[in-house]
Amino acid sequence: MNIQPIIDLLNKEKGYNLSSDYYSKVDSWRDWWKGFYKPFHQYIEMAGDQTKTRELYTLKMAKKVCEDWAAILMNEKTEIVVDDEKSNKFLHDTKDKNGILDKNDFWQLGNSLVEKSFYSGTGAFVLKIDGMKIQGKNIVKSPTSNIRIDYLTAHNIIPLTVRNGKVIEVAFASEIFKRGKKYIYLETHEIEKNKYRITNRYFSYNDGLLKEELLPEGILPYINTGTDIPLFAIFSPNIVNTMSNSNGLGMSIFAQAIDNLKGVDLAFNNFCRDFKLGGKKVFYSDSLIRTDTEGNKITPDDMMQQLFTVMGELPLREDGKNSLMTEYNPDLRVQANKDGIQAHLDYLSFKCGFGTKHYQFNGSTIVTATQYSGDKQELIQNAAKHYIVIEKALQDIARAILWVGKEILEQPVSPYAKITVNFEDSYIIDKESERQRDLQEIRDGIMQKWEYRKKWYGEDEETAKKMVTANRTDDEYMGFGGGS
Repeated sequence: MNIQPIIDLLNKEKGYNLSSDYYSKVDSWRDWWKGFYKPFHQYIEMAGDQTKTRELYTLKMAKKVCEDWAAILMNEKTEIVVDDEKSNKFLHDTKDKNGILDKNDFWQLGNSLVEKSFYSGTGAFVLKIDGMKIQGKNIVKSPTSNIRIDYLTAHNIIPLTVRNGKVIEVAFASEIFKRGKKYIYLETHEIEKNKYRITNRYFSYNDGLLKEELLPEGILPYINTGTDIPLFAIFSPNIVNTMSNSNGLGMSIFAQAIDNLKGVDLAFNNFCRDFKLGGKKVFYSDSLIRTDTEGNKITPDDMMQQLFTVMGELPLREDGKNSLMTEYNPDLRVQANKDGIQAHLDYLSFKCGFGTKHYQFNGSTIVTATQYSGDKQELIQNAAKHYIVIEKALQDIARAILWVGKEILEQPVSPYAKITVNFEDSYIIDKESERQRDLQEIRDGIMQKWEYRKKWYGEDEETAKKMVTANRTDDEYMGFGGGS
């Protein structure tokens, strides 16, 4: 969406000095993510006095990079665990799938948001409360209200106040199409007396002009939340933003790898063009060409003829030998092209934090588990770095949901309970090696047996300790074969 009218409105009404320049960078990152950045992928080819517009073949690797990071950082095995049972069930009910996260398709849409935030530089989980009521200027208990989660990218986020890199106050602008008309829903989260105040506004949008309209039914014009807990969670790829005028927005994971994306597509385009232009070329002597009654030329292959009568001497080839036809078989340069593409993929993989061997097409190579783990060290380190921001965002939005559950929906939950995020990292970490290391630490007396069971079998502390002291020896269970 075009964010400029909203920024102009905020600057005029509130005396801000917000800039929209940075969003043009986000637009270009989106084009790369989609796989077609016009200034690069479209070119003009000259043919004599004529020109023809052509497009480069592209591998669309920018999207693949973001998909892979999203798959690593937030997948189907990622967990948000609250140490309060009722709070945990309120978030996600594993049996009835009736938790707030379940009803909002959180893991599927959250994965999509991580992918989009890694191309746009920023993502936000935003809580919406349908059917909420206020009395005067304050929220009142509304047990029948519903919690809804919006998933927004940098195009919809306007940071208002940023402290130490963290967005404290923010405006969210969302485009809505209703019966063929375009509307913009503007929601601002600002702090008054250390508590958040949310303001909602609704505009029709036509030819770049905003016209304020009545809010849709069920949406309140303003809400004094009475809490310092934000009802949003904003995150970015955990890399330092080198771009100027960012206004608190983050940087795309491939912002520093645009040249590498170009290199991949140039190499891939060359490969495809070699195949396109590399078909067999056959040049016939005029003596083999027939002409039908309408003047159309017919080659031997068109009429499936194999026997010919040639009058006079046979034509000569370039080498001086007689020939009725000459064939030309261009070199497809398959291996050279494959090597070129692989080299550029290695550079791209390195620049985007995966290490140099993330995208490999030499399927004949077999590596050991230890070597594979060693090759992944850079990916492991960068994943751990990105886990920090994803964990914080998940904890923040979970705490916001629990606050709404307690203060508005009157549910017996605790917004201040301990929230833990468990990531599934077996894709990038050699679990078997880690398991063997833990077994060795038990032998060395560093780790307790019940700690091992808790970690690897998912048992709570009480159950794990009970199993250790059970009749069957825990050593046999874990393969020690005896001993204390």
